[in-house]
Amino acid sequence: MCVGIPMQITAIDGIAATVRDGDRTQVIDLSLTPGATVGDWVLTFLGSAREVISTDEARKISAALDGLRAVMRGGDAGDAFDDIVERGPQLPAHLQAALDAGRTTG
Repeated sequence: MCVGIPMQITAIDGIAATVRDGDRTQVIDLSLTPGATVGDWVLTFLGSAREVISTDEARKISAALDGLRAVMRGGDAGDAFDDIVERGPQLPAHLQAALDAGRTTG
């Protein structure tokens, strides 16, 4: 499984970007996000930006990852997943459309 890490772009040189997440800095590939600019948050996977995300989305993902780290250390997730708890479970759009159309099988 690959986990996406939100990181903020601090510098761009061609298709390479310097990004940071707290005190961690690294260089990533921007080939899949050509419109990304300095200051943008990107969701990174294995050294590549896959998607430009909002500051709010970056905050939510970071909080969830912090919550998972806390649970893995034997602690409590705290309010890391409040945004999910508040809205309840949701189907992806294509599955919700199928359910709304009365389809219950493939």
